[in-house]
This record gives sequence, structure tokens and C-alpha cells, in this order.
Amino acid sequence: MGLEIENVGVRFGSFEALRSVNLTVDDGAFVTLLGPSGCGKTTLLNVIAGFLKPTSGTVRMDGMDISDTRPEARDTAMCFQSYALFPHLSVRENVAFGPRQKKVPKNEIVQRVSKLLDQMGLDIHAEKLPNALSGGQQQRVALARALAVAPGIVLFDEPLSNLDAKLRDQVRTEIRALQREVGFTAVYVTHDQAEALAMSDEVFLLNKGVVEQSGAPREIYFRPRTSFVADFIGAANLHVGKIKDGAMATPFGPLGVRGADALNKTVCWRPEVVRLGGDLQGAVTASAFQGGHLDLFVSAGDQTVRLQVPGSHEFDVGDEVSFGLDPENVVVLADEGHVDA
Repeated sequence: MGLEIENVGVRFGSFEALRSVNLTVDDGAFVTLLGPSGCGKTTLLNVIAGFLKPTSGTVRMDGMDISDTRPEARDTAMCFQSYALFPHLSVRENVAFGPRQKKVPKNEIVQRVSKLLDQMGLDIHAEKLPNALSGGQQQRVALARALAVAPGIVLFDEPLSNLDAKLRDQVRTEIRALQREVGFTAVYVTHDQAEALAMSDEVFLLNKGVVEQSGAPREIYFRPRTSFVADFIGAANLHVGKIKDGAMATPFGPLGVRGADALNKTVCWRPEVVRLGGDLQGAVTASAFQGGHLDLFVSAGDQTVRLQVPGSHEFDVGDEVSFGLDPENVVVLADEGHVDA
């Protein structure tokens, strides 16, 4: 099921939580609403779910205007951060709850529930109560319960934030694999950039109630349009200055830039695109061994940049380092001479 958000705004008194937001989600796509706390991503999810009516704009599902449609009448299901399982019902009963409410025939409910429990690896826990399950198992039950009503769109409200890091990685892989297998459309809210990059077909990065940038994860990461996007998604080194004759002067030396000559531009590059040896130079101020790679913090003048080099290298504080990068990996941002988000 496809989704279209057109010029949606939400105002609480004088505060604009969303401002003319536009986005399109294709049928069967997995998209993420990403951004810091207070950016409007959960507000937008609640608008899609019908829990919140937009002040302006339109919400369409499969071309139909559902802006005024009640939540229970929308072809959506929600997976909450808190799981929201019924503590007095078994796993099987939790999963069957939605179809029963929708008056699905009993034999079909049995088939749906059995298939979902098997897909989620929950069949051996079917008769347990939620408090007998781990956090990851409870999250699977919550997802199975959402899918049991056969929704066109599944909405995820930071569903993994209560899990530890290792389990979070495991469950997000399971969610993505199941989404591909079943083929439902997913709208996923998170503030975790790693989740967004790992799971999404498309990322919508929100900032102060507007979509700052949208695109495929690789596009968002390697071709950010603003300093906010560059800084929020991963680590980025930013420089401000004048571009002339294909280069920008920095304390480390001339930085090659592909783009027209211009004054007061902001450029960025990712730590992992660097190579050791080159025309740029600075002194190591700190390092952090990360196993497969080494994070180096290198300073020159009043500026420090972060380099990511193979973990086999060793550097001491004070060592001089020369490095370089291809101009194609230096991105000119839309910001005019500033790096504030």
C-alpha cells in the first residue's frame, strides 16, 4: 500500500511541529523517519496513524484521502516502543487479539497466528505470558500482533530503543528480513542513524519540523546537502572557505574540491574516504583503536579532523601525518559559510 503526505503541517498553539511536509512511500517500501528529539518524526507518524489530525495538508493511502479517517478504520498497524502487550494474555492470544477484534473468521485467525509464530520463531513460546519472555522476544510478539491484522502499512515508533546494542542489531535484521518476505509497507521512526542506514530503502531526515533531506541511505550519507545532514548522519569533517581553481585553503593544506569557484562555502568529507600519504598534513592529537580501523584525530592550526585508517597502523600523539582524498569525495554543501545545524 502506498502513502502520500502532501503539505502536512501540525501546529500546537504558536509552535509548529511540522511545516509543509511532503513525502511519498511506494507500496512495499521500507522508509525511515530519522532525526533528533523534537524534530517532528513521531508527530508525523501519529498523523499517518490517525492519532493526530494535521492542521493543514493531506494524507493519502493508495490515492484515497484519509486525513479525517479514524485510526481504527485505517489500513495500518502500530508497533510501539513499549511493546504494549497484554500481560494477562499468552503470546498466541496477544497475536490473535487484532483479528478477533476485526471479526476475522476463526479458522483464518488460527492459520494467520500459527504462520506468524513460526516466522518469528515464537511457536515454542506460544502459551507463555509476556513477562516470561526476553525483550527481543516481546518485540517479536508485538510485530506479530501488528502483522496479524494484515495491514497495508506497519508503523514503527522507535521499537528497538529498549533493547541492548547486540540484541538491537539482531532484531532489526529480523524485522527487515520479515518485511521483505511478507511485503508490507513500513514507516519506521528512529533517532538512531545506524538503524536508518541499515534498514531503509529511503530515509527522510527531519529537522525542526521540515524534511531536511530524503534519499537512499548511501545518498544521504555520502552526498549530504547541508551541514546538519552531514553532522547528524555519521562523522563528518567540515571546512568553510573560498573555492578557487578547484581547491579550498585549509590549515592542513589545499583541499581539492569539484565545483565552481565561490566565496564562503561549506564543504565536508567522511573520515573513511581518506588515504594515508598526500598533500594534507597535521599532528595526531588522539587516537582510538576500533579493531578493524583506527580513528585518528589530527590537528593543524585551530582545526581538528577525524581520519579513519586501517587498524594495523599505529600512531602516537604528536606524530605528523600526511593524508589525501579525492576531490570527488569532498561535497559542497548548501550552507553559505557556516557549519551550525
